[in-house]
Amino acid sequence: MKGIFITFEGGEGAGKTTVLHAIKDILEKQGKRVVATREPGGSEIAEKIRRIILNPDHTEMDARTEALLYAAARRQHLVETVLPQLENGALVLCDRFIDSSLVYQGVGRSLGVDDVLKMNLFATAGLMPALTLYFDVDPAIGLARIEKNSEREFNRLDKEKLDFHYQVREAYQALANKEPERIKTISAEKDIESVIESTWQLLTEYLTDSPEKSE
Repeated sequence: MKGIFITFEGGEGAGKTTVLHAIKDILEKQGKRVVATREPGGSEIAEKIRRIILNPDHTEMDARTEALLYAAARRQHLVETVLPQLENGALVLCDRFIDSSLVYQGVGRSLGVDDVLKMNLFATAGLMPALTLYFDVDPAIGLARIEKNSEREFNRLDKEKLDFHYQVREAYQALANKEPERIKTISAEKDIESVIESTWQLLTEYLTDSPEKSE
């Protein structure tokens, strides 16, 4: 594909969405073609699935149902949004992707990382990001940020106990240690301007690593 697929990952309240849009603005000012999208969602059908998954009232949702819905939304998002944009040479910045399913459903819901990975590789036909930026934050700090942010969407995952979010963080850290070439960790406990600057420096290094990436 002609474009580059970069994903932004992190626990609740890590600030990755804010950083993603700030990075998009910087890249666009440099004349690059950038598409910002999210999961679950990013296309009409996938957004409808998102509303089902994250509805705070759906407390009886089975863990496997949740995982399957995420994979279904991911497939539709790829078909409608990500793949066409990559084929057209865009730099696609995606808020969450497969790694979120591995840590939230694979570990947080105790479904097993390997089983969730197989399910999602089927959904994506093996597509993985060229680069993943993981925003690491203590869950207690992240959830406190959410409580102070009245404009942020409150979803079903925000209702989970603190232990669940610590499990998710440990799972993210384990993935980053396992795949250091793809997954780059950024401390998200600093002020947002510092996090954006750190992200930009890391991304710039990646995009200038080879001639074809910087085109």
